[in-house]
Amino acid sequence: MLAEDGPDDRAGSVGSSTVALTAPPAEGATAISSTTPARGALWAVSAGWVVSRTLVVLMITGVIKIGLDVSTDITLIYHAWYEVLQTGTFPMDDVTWQYPPGAALVILLPGLLPWSYLVSFWVCCGIFDAAAMVLLVRSGARRGRSLAGGWMWVVGVPLLGPTVYNRYDILVTAIAVIGLLVLLRRPVLGGMLLGLGGLLKLWPLVALAGTPRGRRTTRSWTGALAALSSLAFLLAAGMNGAFQFLTFQANRGIEVESVGALPIHFARLFGAWHGQVQMNYGSVEMLGPWVSVISKVALAGTAVGFGWLLYWRLRARRWQAATTYDAALAALLIFTATSRVISPQYMVWLVGLAAVCLTVRGTSQRPVAVMILITTLLTTLEFPLNFGDTVNSHPLGVATITARNLLLVAATVVSCRRLWLSTRGDRPEPTAVTSVLPGPEQSSYPVRPGIAYEQSLLDD
Repeated sequence: MLAEDGPDDRAGSVGSSTVALTAPPAEGATAISSTTPARGALWAVSAGWVVSRTLVVLMITGVIKIGLDVSTDITLIYHAWYEVLQTGTFPMDDVTWQYPPGAALVILLPGLLPWSYLVSFWVCCGIFDAAAMVLLVRSGARRGRSLAGGWMWVVGVPLLGPTVYNRYDILVTAIAVIGLLVLLRRPVLGGMLLGLGGLLKLWPLVALAGTPRGRRTTRSWTGALAALSSLAFLLAAGMNGAFQFLTFQANRGIEVESVGALPIHFARLFGAWHGQVQMNYGSVEMLGPWVSVISKVALAGTAVGFGWLLYWRLRARRWQAATTYDAALAALLIFTATSRVISPQYMVWLVGLAAVCLTVRGTSQRPVAVMILITTLLTTLEFPLNFGDTVNSHPLGVATITARNLLLVAATVVSCRRLWLSTRGDRPEPTAVTSVLPGPEQSSYPVRPGIAYEQSLLDD
């Protein structure tokens, strides 16, 4: 039995009057069996989070030492910004302030807690980390879903070492993860959360790239725009210098860990580049010959990447439950790989969206998630363990950052290719089946009934 498509704004097959289903379930299986994780699996992933975060706490407190002391960003930079923001103005004369105005909310947040600014910041990171974990597990526990997303979050976050709780990116990632997880069911709320994330650090907005066509796109994008514009207006009206960061961003060079820095690293290794490497706009950047050209190439790469995403969106013929999440991860990989700056903490962005993808059994991004985990591990080997070798373009540093960046580029290509293939309209149609659920009506469900359940969310 085949399920009929609904109105034009539904996200099913395009150009076909049916939605094809997969082969029948095994003999003796019911439509609802094998859809809910066992209680033991839920306890295991929860225990895994507790153990892994205990490891993170030991690293950030220095009990386990991992390379450089990375807490100085909080004690020296974030706390200094906190003192300025309390006066009702943004740190306009500080070129290290590279963030949208919503970042002020994150910097001010630890001041609401009773401990020192450093400890309060760590507590905030832990709270948001736990919130993301709860939503990932809750989503993965639904019928037809998977706890693999929860495990990705359990394993991926501590791979960044102490850096992950000493930067505010995990707070932004948690907001983006929660927003993306609720996007299909509550598009306005999901859009608002992603809009809030965009006001904190821009990138969560790219997660809207794969919203299903029709009402969900309209509602989610409207929600994101409303949250972004209203909060930006309030912050700009209440504090001076809300958008000064745009001037600082325009004057940035090529950060030593970016993909664009690789040719300069190799040229410097062989004595063919004679520019400067120094702290610039809050990060270690390369300044001098080739930098201007590489910056333009990087910006062009971003434009081409997002142009491809638009083309994909126009040509996509199959919109499955996983498509929204897969497209968000592909968009973020494009955004990250083509950026002039790839700071170590950026990897938690990718871990978060990969975790969201893995909550759906039908995701096309499983190999990409593995590549992201390896990329995250290589990032920690580069920073904070061997950052001096990278800054000075020593062989070990160049080898590590090259491996990390090439794997990141490869993950981007694989992600985009698998997204494209998963939404093509010319693939062979699977065998249709009939299955009976309790109640007066007969419905069609595949081997994994949750896939049909998720599809029904798109077809509402």
